[in-house]
Amino acid sequence: MAASRKMPQISRRWLVAIAVMTSAVMEVLDTTVVNVSLPHIAGSLSSSVDEATWVLTSYIVANAIILPITGWLSNYFGRKRLLLTVVIGFTVSSALCGMAPSLPFLIFFRILQGITGGGLQPISQSVLLEEFPGRERGKAMSFWSMGIIAAPVLGPTLGGWITDNFTWRWVFYINLPIGLLSLVLISLYVSDPHYIRRGSMRFDAWGMGMLALGMGSLQIMLDKGQEDDWFGSHLITTLAVTAAVMLTGFVVRELRSASPLVKLSLLRHRNFAAGTVVVVVLSFVLYGSLILLPLFMQELLGWTAETAGLWTSPRGLATAFCMPLVGYLVDRQMDARWMVFAGCVIGSLAFFGYANMNLDSGTWDILGRQINQGIGQTFIFLPLTILAMDPIRKEEMAYATSLYAVMRNIGSSMGISFVTTLTARRQQFHQTRLSATLAPSSPWLREMQQGTAAYLNLHGSSMADSVHQSLGSIYMTLQQQAALMSDIDVFYLLAWLFLLVSPLALIMRKPLHQSHAEAAAEPA
Repeated sequence: MAASRKMPQISRRWLVAIAVMTSAVMEVLDTTVVNVSLPHIAGSLSSSVDEATWVLTSYIVANAIILPITGWLSNYFGRKRLLLTVVIGFTVSSALCGMAPSLPFLIFFRILQGITGGGLQPISQSVLLEEFPGRERGKAMSFWSMGIIAAPVLGPTLGGWITDNFTWRWVFYINLPIGLLSLVLISLYVSDPHYIRRGSMRFDAWGMGMLALGMGSLQIMLDKGQEDDWFGSHLITTLAVTAAVMLTGFVVRELRSASPLVKLSLLRHRNFAAGTVVVVVLSFVLYGSLILLPLFMQELLGWTAETAGLWTSPRGLATAFCMPLVGYLVDRQMDARWMVFAGCVIGSLAFFGYANMNLDSGTWDILGRQINQGIGQTFIFLPLTILAMDPIRKEEMAYATSLYAVMRNIGSSMGISFVTTLTARRQQFHQTRLSATLAPSSPWLREMQQGTAAYLNLHGSSMADSVHQSLGSIYMTLQQQAALMSDIDVFYLLAWLFLLVSPLALIMRKPLHQSHAEAAAEPA
């Protein structure tokens, strides 16, 4: 600790950045690598893939419950103490997940992992924003964001390689060295600011109970809704009512509380409120596309999962490549509002491009649009975070980052559920509409059936078999066209959402940064 005090301030800040980025990357990486391993987990633990999806759902629900109160916990226990605790908890629970003898044990350990991992991103982000002065936040956030972006890009590939060459248990064990490194760096270089007064706030047990029930019900509803036919299911209806009642009650209670768990009053700041709305919509769009695009490539273009994963990586690479440039522009006080606006327009062009793809599209069609989307994302998320957090006092930064992260997670969960549902419903709609055009008396249908039957007969099928096979081939083509049309509908919708949210960036105030007097007072 003495060595860290003697270290130049600028060097210590960057070591803090490395420490908190390492902890956040560990959580993001673990979330993505586990998805690939689900079939292997199911087979190894003698369960179905549907049962194994609770390995993901349990983590998401636990994460969603703890995430909103991270700011309160950080101020109550001290951010360094809390950060050390959650890193230890996440690392230990990762080891327990790897050693789980059965699916129930694995789900229980994943709940522990979700509880401890929920706070890693907002705490690390608040530490970074508090540690660096306004004029240096662009560089710091671009450095942090590069790690956060690299993890989900590498996660599926790394998870697949580990599972194929070792065992799914090593998907969890890889967190151990990362967690130990993070613990060492946090112990040496992270410290609590003077304005944190540990243990000085009252804990709202009723508010926590309503939050846990509300967020847990909401996340299970979003995760299982499409699978259970939404409100055709009594379970989903019950979860929806529970979420609505509990979260409404929680909001009312928090607004009246003198010591709230979640500071909803931060939404009085125009920048923070507008930034929160924008990040919800953009998370909705981007995470929805993460479901839609790989399915388009595998089910309609006929690519393997490995090829689809390979050709989605350029988006992350483009984002990582542009991130230092965006950080530099932010620190040079380029108007972040116009950067967000431009990023939304660039991102929408990528989605309009996706909507114009067809069954003959190739890898180069995907590549250009992926790069386009990656560049758009870079010009959105970093400047948007700077804009949203600019009016927040350092004493409230942990509350702000946790609320911001909650809304981002809700947007992403809603996007995944909405896209999954809308794609299935639009496919049914187009299939019904196309089927109506295939009347038995249709000359086009007779001509197509005769041509297909003749081809099959020529290649060895009997005449009777070729007639039946030709009808099956026509029906498969109809289904394929219906799926293509539904994907196009959803891509167009996501593109327009990107465009419609862009004007919100322009109503935000330009970041004030630090005054020259404050900058001069900052230790070098």
